Amino acid sequence: MNRISTPFILALIISAMVVFGVACSSSSTTPESTVAATVNGRKIMSSEVERIIHKQAEGKESQLSAHDLAQARLKVLDDLIQREVLFQRAEQEKLLPTDDEITNAINTQKQQSGMTDDEFQRQLKNQNMTMEALREEGKKDLAINKLSDKYAGKITISDREVEDFYTANKNSFVNERGARLAVIVVDPSDNSPQGITQNDAKGDAAAKTKIDGLYSQLKGGADFATVARAQSEDAQSLLKGGDIGFLSEDQMRQGGFPKDMIDTFMGSMAVGGVTEPKLLNNKWYIFKLEEKRLQTENLTLESQGVRQQITVELTNQRKQILDGALLRTAMAEAKIVNNLASDILSNPSNLGLRPAGYDPAKAAAATATPTPTATASPAATASPAKK
Repeated sequence: MNRISTPFILALIISAMVVFGVACSSSSTTPESTVAATVNGRKIMSSEVERIIHKQAEGKESQLSAHDLAQARLKVLDDLIQREVLFQRAEQEKLLPTDDEITNAINTQKQQSGMTDDEFQRQLKNQNMTMEALREEGKKDLAINKLSDKYAGKITISDREVEDFYTANKNSFVNERGARLAVIVVDPSDNSPQGITQNDAKGDAAAKTKIDGLYSQLKGGADFATVARAQSEDAQSLLKGGDIGFLSEDQMRQGGFPKDMIDTFMGSMAVGGVTEPKLLNNKWYIFKLEEKRLQTENLTLESQGVRQQITVELTNQRKQILDGALLRTAMAEAKIVNNLASDILSNPSNLGLRPAGYDPAKAAAATATPTPTATASPAATASPAKK
């Protein structure tokens, strides 16, 4: 189970962002001058609101109904208020990261993405982000992680708890017959909505040329994970070097893998081998067989890794409760002014009124610390459907 705190950096650049905004009380008010909320006097600007709405809606926010837009704004503004409250709590407890820690986190994500410096800068520009704003987001993410880890460090799990968990969940401890796979995907369609703009093959001919070239690189000895990070056109798997995890035979069948491909994975294909390019559901796939498990095995409490797995699961469950308690405590101690909610109450007939003259580039320049809320972790399972 992954860390509960907010995922970081590259997800900020290439994942979908959550929407929120602020209503304006007059046509002369602009997002750049309107305060959506304050947390202990610190402002969350309406320019942040509209920039993120614009990104999430892919420029089509005007098509949202007044009702949906107002609901989205209220929900995500709540998320941002909570994020700011936790960050300020981390400040109070002197848990801010150093400049070097922020730099190292950004560099690590750049390396994992396979981007060059020029490509990274282009992604920032495409998202109307400055490096200063990105560093500020990294600072907040790392600080909130440190705050969560401080309290999680007090958790202890007893042997009795581990044994009770195993007894209650014995049927879950099974190593099923199946395979761990990695994948490189080339999609002939436009993948910019997923945040994939570099090396995006558009059209059937370009996609076929690209996948054949990648296959030649792999046959020539190129590292699969490196190629996947740089070239795959699947936003979820690309961050993990193509890794889509372990899939049982049933999961592969349910995911739409052709029978002959499953038989190859579980039969003659050697671990470490790669498939030839395969067209499935109008996308090209190359799979790498990372691990093969030919028999289903029931695990005991003494099987390798089982006690550790249970301890981690119980720790994360308790950590989630602690995170919730920490948030509630910090929120109760903070002074929060939600101008958006007040404006809606004061002007219920205009709850969906959009700020006039929104320009995403102008908003990005005016917003020193854009504050998106992250989505779920990027664990992915490729699910090709047979053409």
